[in-house]
Amino acid sequence: QVQLVESGGGLVQAGDSLKLSCAASGLTFSSYAMGWFRQAPGEVRDIVASVNWDGSSPDYADAVKGRFTISRDNTKNTVYLQMNSLKPEDTAVYYCAARLIYQYDYAYWGQGTQVTVSS
Repeated sequence: QVQLVESGGGLVQAGDSLKLSCAASGLTFSSYAMGWFRQAPGEVRDIVASVNWDGSSPDYADAVKGRFTISRDNTKNTVYLQMNSLKPEDTAVYYCAARLIYQYDYAYWGQGTQVTVSS
């Protein structure tokens, strides 16, 4: 079955950096666009960044533009989220998700990894 497993979360101070990883299995990774989402307590889950199957056209939420970078390595079936200049408002559970090319909805989700940024 399809599995997406996030790692790399933790507790950091404002201004620090973290790199999240999401390892995919059970699917043809290069057939999927990938996205990172986050959900803070009491908030809805929002998209943070997305990238096409070949690593092209990265897209970011306005709140993270210039600070976060999404990338993928199709040889390792892994997508990354490099997060720099972290702010307390970045605190959330971060999820990766997979969407078949040319489909709108993300079909597969990871279990999430907690990122906490202290001020």
